[in-house]
Amino acid sequence: MTSTPVDLNPADAARVATAVLAPLVAQGAIIRRPRATAWAERHQTDRTARKVLAGLRARHDGAPLVLRIGPRRLVVVTEPGDVQRLLEGSPEPFTPANREKIGALRHFQPDGVLISTTTDRRYRRPFNETVLRPEMPVHDDGAAFTDAVRRGAAAMARRLHDSGGLDASTFTDTWWEIVLQVVLGPAARADRELVDVLDALRRDANWSWFHPRDDRLRAELGRRIESYVAVPEPGTLAAAAHAAGPVTAPGQVPHWLFAFDAAGAATLRALAVVAARPEVRARVLAEVAPGVEPALLPYARACVLESLRLWPTTLVVLRDSTGPTTWGERTLPGGTGFAVVSEFFHRDPDRLDHADGFAPEAWLDGRNNADWGLVPFSGGPVSCPGRNVVLLVTSHLLAHLAAHDLRVERGRYLASDPLPATMNHFGLRFGLRVGGSAPTVEGPERRSSA
Repeated sequence: MTSTPVDLNPADAARVATAVLAPLVAQGAIIRRPRATAWAERHQTDRTARKVLAGLRARHDGAPLVLRIGPRRLVVVTEPGDVQRLLEGSPEPFTPANREKIGALRHFQPDGVLISTTTDRRYRRPFNETVLRPEMPVHDDGAAFTDAVRRGAAAMARRLHDSGGLDASTFTDTWWEIVLQVVLGPAARADRELVDVLDALRRDANWSWFHPRDDRLRAELGRRIESYVAVPEPGTLAAAAHAAGPVTAPGQVPHWLFAFDAAGAATLRALAVVAARPEVRARVLAEVAPGVEPALLPYARACVLESLRLWPTTLVVLRDSTGPTTWGERTLPGGTGFAVVSEFFHRDPDRLDHADGFAPEAWLDGRNNADWGLVPFSGGPVSCPGRNVVLLVTSHLLAHLAAHDLRVERGRYLASDPLPATMNHFGLRFGLRVGGSAPTVEGPERRSSA
């Protein structure tokens, strides 16, 4: 294996650009485009991308791959050791405030910690950690968060009972109600206009620098968020943010909402596998104990993590070097872009026996956590501080919904390994199994203690 970056010839650079990077851009880095995501599933683009990168890794003995995209030099790494160097070296000398990321996120979160300067990061990162409590498996306000989940799960159960089905659109509508309550409070649950404004700005953000900023919409988003943060309801992230720094708070909230959107997609995909595999569903339900709220649900958390491994919601991790960087026997100029293509590392059969299989156990026994190539919440000093909040909310929702005997359309593709390389979560639809238990409006904790 060599650590010195190699310049790809024009043909190979074009293959990486068209087979690896173009499908990621087409699907939307900031908000997924349903038609492009459906197209990606039909063509299983992630499988093709992995094949291209695996071939180039073998040919160049694991060297980072350098290609030109217009005026930009981009280095695509292919070994976990290189991922570790990038993540442990963030935010200096590898800043997460990558040029393309700044161009995208400035549309709706210009003050967010991800695209902050080193100076601003020194107080914005600690602020996020104070609010999100990454050191705690269950947040101080975990009981309030799981109450929001229970309420949302009950709404989904009623719709399932009334219509006999649950599709991605219905799931997403209720998911946003849960998220708004967790972040901003019960009064925000029905504020669909806030979500619509955020989605509009995120659609602009998909175009990064190629789309002008809509200052009117951004001001509207800020006004709505400020109205909840200024007088926050207890048991919310808004209340914790107001206590930690009312001036800083509104600028960080858009990123929390943005991150929760990806968490919803991961939960929906995990639910599809749970519905297709009775043995997985049984294990999810087995760890739900009566009277323990908010319970830590390790196996349900591992199912969500496994969903994120198999179908990453962060399609590519980007860094820019802040100065000249010596890598192997080569020095790259400051401003060089680096990319970690998640789908490639997350299903690498050279490292993972369970590359295309559903193996939550690998998160429980430490195998996956020790692998620098697996980055569902990034890693190193700038890893996502909201990891445990997200896993608390998603694991409890997964457990609530698993209490209903669901079937998933096209479940035969998910019932056994290997699993599809690309999954369009927008196309997922659930119903009740024939002869299965009727849904109730109570979640697993209530059901278990009845």
